[in-house]
Amino acid sequence: MRQQQWKSWIALATAALIVMPLTSCSEPKSNKPSPTAKSRAESVKAETASKLKIMQHDMDATSMLCTTECTKDFAHLVSGHTEGSTKDEKIKHMMDMHKHMLYISWMNAKRSVERGAVPASVRDKADKLLKDARTAVKKGDKYTSSPFLHDGHRYIVLGSPEPKHPGSGVVGLVMQDVVGQVERHQRRNLRLVPYPAEGHYRVESVKANSTEETTVRTGEDNGGASHYHINEVVVRFRQDPSDLELAQIRKDINALTIQKLGYTYVFRSQKMETKTMMRYFQQRWNPVYVEPHYLYMTNDRQIPSSRPSALSDSHKSVIPNDVLYKQYQWNLPTISTEKGWSVGRGSDSVIVSVLDTGVQADHPDLKGKLIKGMNIVSEKDAPEDDVGHGTHVAGIIAAAVNNGEGVAGMTWYNKILPVKVLDSSGAGSTYSVAQGVIWATDHGAKVINMSLGNYAEAEFLHDALKYAFDHDVVLVAASGNDNTERPGYPAAYPEVLAVAATDQNGKRASFSNYGDYIDVAAPGDAIASTYPGSQYAALSGTSMASPHVAALAALIRSINPELKNTEVMDIIRQTAKDLGAKGKDNDFGYGQIDVVKALDAAEQSAVSLQRYPHNVARKLGKLK
Repeated sequence: MRQQQWKSWIALATAALIVMPLTSCSEPKSNKPSPTAKSRAESVKAETASKLKIMQHDMDATSMLCTTECTKDFAHLVSGHTEGSTKDEKIKHMMDMHKHMLYISWMNAKRSVERGAVPASVRDKADKLLKDARTAVKKGDKYTSSPFLHDGHRYIVLGSPEPKHPGSGVVGLVMQDVVGQVERHQRRNLRLVPYPAEGHYRVESVKANSTEETTVRTGEDNGGASHYHINEVVVRFRQDPSDLELAQIRKDINALTIQKLGYTYVFRSQKMETKTMMRYFQQRWNPVYVEPHYLYMTNDRQIPSSRPSALSDSHKSVIPNDVLYKQYQWNLPTISTEKGWSVGRGSDSVIVSVLDTGVQADHPDLKGKLIKGMNIVSEKDAPEDDVGHGTHVAGIIAAAVNNGEGVAGMTWYNKILPVKVLDSSGAGSTYSVAQGVIWATDHGAKVINMSLGNYAEAEFLHDALKYAFDHDVVLVAASGNDNTERPGYPAAYPEVLAVAATDQNGKRASFSNYGDYIDVAAPGDAIASTYPGSQYAALSGTSMASPHVAALAALIRSINPELKNTEVMDIIRQTAKDLGAKGKDNDFGYGQIDVVKALDAAEQSAVSLQRYPHNVARKLGKLK
């Protein structure tokens, strides 16, 4: 019954969740630039420069994350704190986990144990640096070379001495291609380039929420644009057509495919384009609605217990030992997460679904945090991440805390339900996103994060979101990275918490969208998190801000499961730290989230008598 109900609501439109910079698409009528055109050009130039600076900062931070984490891994190797009974087995285990480690040599005064190989194309350069590393290690010094580039790849040489055995230690060659991956990712994510490119998916660019054509030549032009499949429409009829009527439609539009989900149909024509098909259905069939099939895209820049340690009081900071935490994770202390952990750390009974590009299933910092998800894009495959975005989002929410590895997530015990709704280009259809929302709801998600968006409203996606909302799911979405006031969807739907991004100075991030639909803000500037290849990366974007809010919703629901989704959303809004203009404003909504205040409020909220003994026991545990 439940499956039939949601299938009746999940109308499909191909919408790759995208966010783009606000610009005018009109051209000056004369060769001499008008003052308006000149000021626009200056604004575009300034915004582009700002985004390039943010991208470079993300790349530099990612390089440092990679260097720091690999140095830690080498130190663990020389101290013997890795799996394996022999040096060769220990090195093999580490290199199997970290494919970017190309060559490792564990040496002492008499001999060395080696694994991997130095690529022939960089042997001269690498051998010289490895020689320098061996010299430093023999003296008992650590060694880090400057990165060097060759043939599109980035390399670095590291060395770690063995403290108990002078002259012994580990040296190795590490590939840092993750830095280039972050650059390519952020050029799209921050809309420095047109995304998606014209022609991919047979995409047409139009002015937002219309079928009026526009041309996207630069990343800046994305700001006022939406994208849809050029030969597809989504139709909801007032009454399902009969087989005979469908056959007539197929003939009339020269249909290549007809898909149906519930009451909604997606028609793809071999020759007829979207506008022509829309007129056809409006004139011949008088449907409830007919709309383009929009694209949606990424919006970047033990038995668990929710009871904290008995030694902590309600406002004592809890500082995790994750190796990258103190130096790189400015975001968590900023929103009082450390103090919040003394109130609640989550529960494995509250599931957070990440609708995104998938998640790396075997990332060491997500071990035990993922449950079996779904690949909507390719149902026969696991929801593995082939972009990087989804793994990064998942780590912000749930990377293992206090395990001495990598980064710390906001929740200690909550599980992630990965649902892959975006493909290898970072784009996905309205159909896939809506289907993902319903699937996650039907499979136990209590919070859904959507770090994706577009400027086009799609009624059938809204129907899917209403379904999840009516089933008590907290819905969270990124506002977008185009520095525009234009409402982005799904963030702007009333059932969804819309999240803007803040920077390290407590200001609205220069790329973050804004407007009266924004509910709250969260950190989104150079956020360190997990990344495919068992690596770590720093990314900026509202895509990174949104999972902070989703994680807070999960912490709230863990500490007080009786709260309804509307109550959770109200607590997040009412406890936010007011920034900018007094009261709710367009830049920050109600303000930047405050974890400790939100969890205190959740704990103090009225609860049923059935929960009273549980809460008393938990409070007594904190006082022991």
